[in-house]
Amino acid sequence: MLARDPSHPTPATLPDSFRLDQRVSLVTGGTRNLGWNMALALAEAGSAVIVTSRDLHAAKLAADAIRARCGVETLGLELEVSRFDSVAAMSAAAIAWKGGVDVLVNNAPGHLGGRPTDLFERAPSSIEEMVHGNVCGTLWCCRELGRHMRDRGRGSIINIASIAGLLGRNRLMYDDHGVPEQPVDYAVSKAGLIGLTMDLAAKLGPHGVRVNAISPGGFDDGKLDRGFVSAYGKRTALGRMGRMDSDLKGAVVFLGSAASAYITGQNLVVDGGFTIFH
Repeated sequence: MLARDPSHPTPATLPDSFRLDQRVSLVTGGTRNLGWNMALALAEAGSAVIVTSRDLHAAKLAADAIRARCGVETLGLELEVSRFDSVAAMSAAAIAWKGGVDVLVNNAPGHLGGRPTDLFERAPSSIEEMVHGNVCGTLWCCRELGRHMRDRGRGSIINIASIAGLLGRNRLMYDDHGVPEQPVDYAVSKAGLIGLTMDLAAKLGPHGVRVNAISPGGFDDGKLDRGFVSAYGKRTALGRMGRMDSDLKGAVVFLGSAASAYITGQNLVVDGGFTIFH
């Protein structure tokens, strides 16, 4: 039998390693859709939770709802992720709340530009807004809160990327159902987040900070064309789109917790097998 190294603490049991008690998690864009569900998952695992929104009132309402549902402490903060001054102010307020942030989930997309979505008809300003919001906004949050984690010697950063950063999209499914196609600049920005994740993991790893990404596939928010939802499901190995209320929750708790303590620089694809089903 191998002797245990006395310099290392006894690891938690497997169920306990997924717990986030006495931790503080921050989810940007955490008031609705996947952001809301990830914030809720972290709270269900025992973490105190900070959620942000461009609308401070919406952030406070979401924080109140999570507190009432999960019994954890929560805070709602205003954030316009495409402005560095807003990122800096939000980060300072988040750190001041309880003295630190242990888990950062970069989910807020910034301004994603408008229609049309076709590259050759799309306004240059819309392209710029998309790339700036997704890439610079996430990088600024990593800069301000990553510096804090580095100085503390611990933390987990989770960047929400997309399968759009991993493959080229067949637009026929969109065209057949009258659904606006995914902009090429969206793929550009999400691929950038995957690259950011790997290099930042290399930079922060020696300081005890882990950096990973989650790349979701398509998730059904209940507002999509039903024919499109059915067609998309047929393109996945599991035969369906993601469920908004459940299918991303386990991934974010895993990457935020000690259960993934030896995992960094990775991109966890949560897509029902879309990217491998041909």
